[in-house]
Amino acid sequence: MTARTIAVVSAGLGNPSSTRLLADRLGAATARDLGRGAEVRVVDLRDHAHDLVNNLLTGFPSPALREAIETVTGADALIVVTPIFNASYSGLFKTFFDVLEPGSVDGMPTLIAATGGSARHSLALEHAVRPLLAYLRAAVVPTAVFAASDDWAGDADADRTLADRIDRAAGELAAVVAGRPRARAADPYDEPVPFAELLARG
Repeated sequence: MTARTIAVVSAGLGNPSSTRLLADRLGAATARDLGRGAEVRVVDLRDHAHDLVNNLLTGFPSPALREAIETVTGADALIVVTPIFNASYSGLFKTFFDVLEPGSVDGMPTLIAATGGSARHSLALEHAVRPLLAYLRAAVVPTAVFAASDDWAGDADADRTLADRIDRAAGELAAVVAGRPRARAADPYDEPVPFAELLARG
C-alpha cells in the first residue's frame, strides 16, 4: 500500500502554542491509525505570515509559501487547527485558505480542530470553520476537536476526555483515507491565473 501523507495546518501565533500542540497530537494519532509509512507534514502558518500578506497583494507566493501550499494540496488528508478569536477562526488561518487556488482541496478528507480560552468558543468549529471547509469542498469528518485552556491544565480527567476526542476524530479521518484513494491535485501553478482575472478579484 502506498504511504499516505497527512498535511497539518497550524495557525497558532505563539511559540510554544497550544494550537500547535493540538495539531501535533492530531497528526500523530492519525498517522498511528493509518499505520506503517504514514507521514505527517506540518505547515506552521506563523512562519508564513508576511508571505501570505504579500501573496494577497501581488497574487504570487514566495518559494517557501508555494512549498507550504503544495504540501497541503498534494496530501492524502488534511488536519486544520486554528485559535478562536472573536468567535471565529483567526485572520491568519483564513488568509491561508484565501490564497489557495479554487479546487485545491476538493474532496480531500479533512479534520477540523480549534483552541480557545473557554469551552464556550467550541461552537465556532461548527458555525465558522466547518462551513469554510465545506465551501472549499473538502470532505470534513463528523467529529471536530476543541481544546480549551482547562484541557491543558494537567487534570487527568480533562486530559483523558481530550485524548478520547482526538482518538475518535483521528480514527474517522484515517478510515476515510484508508477507504478510498484520493487523486493527486494538479500543480495549481501550471496554468497561471490570467492577469485580468487577478484584477477582477480586487
